[in-house]
Amino acid sequence: MAKQAYAGSMKALGGGLARAGLDRDEAPPVGQRWRHWAHSLTKVYDSLEMARLDVPWWTYAAIAEVSNWLSARPRPIRVFEYGSGASTVWLAKRADEVHSVEHHRGFGEMMSPELTRLANVSFRIVEPVPSSAPAVGSHKEGHSGLDFSDYVNAIDDVAGEFDLIVIDGRAREACLRKAMTRLAPDGIVVFDNSRRRRYRAAISESGMCERVLSGLTPTLPYPERTSVLTLR
Repeated sequence: MAKQAYAGSMKALGGGLARAGLDRDEAPPVGQRWRHWAHSLTKVYDSLEMARLDVPWWTYAAIAEVSNWLSARPRPIRVFEYGSGASTVWLAKRADEVHSVEHHRGFGEMMSPELTRLANVSFRIVEPVPSSAPAVGSHKEGHSGLDFSDYVNAIDDVAGEFDLIVIDGRAREACLRKAMTRLAPDGIVVFDNSRRRRYRAAISESGMCERVLSGLTPTLPYPERTSVLTLR
């Protein structure tokens, strides 16, 4: 309820600023983090607006880190993404292939027109299956009794290794275990919201090397944490 109230109030503020002619049409450069962040606050929980800001929903520190990594990476660059949205659009501008899977049909159908027009993006909606004994569950509130096996294993429908795998959807612990088997030896995993206790445990158990990138995040009024993981 608190998140919904905040999102509603910030969108209302954005609408008021726009009507008064006080809201800039174009965001400041992403490198000007504080100004870009302030501009983004009225776009909270709006992936289409965030796509227009040209940022994924990670910390600004992670955005800069991954952007530099992609710029230095030999082409072609192949990406797999658990959890679609503004990040899919951002990645499509910087990689050769982006394979994205989304568990939420309503959100996926809302994003689909934006994503299907991108020639280098393959986008699928893979919903969880109701189950009394899920083989792959999610600890997210309201997601009990759902099996995310098909969602986690969707990466196996695409052959080859991936340079970058993004984990920003459901059943992230299982997604990380699967990602480790499909990541190029010198590739990276971007694991968002990694401050959460269950995700800290999953990252620790994986044995992967972690670079923690904390701080400002587009649209959010509080600091967050995104981790970049490598096999060694």
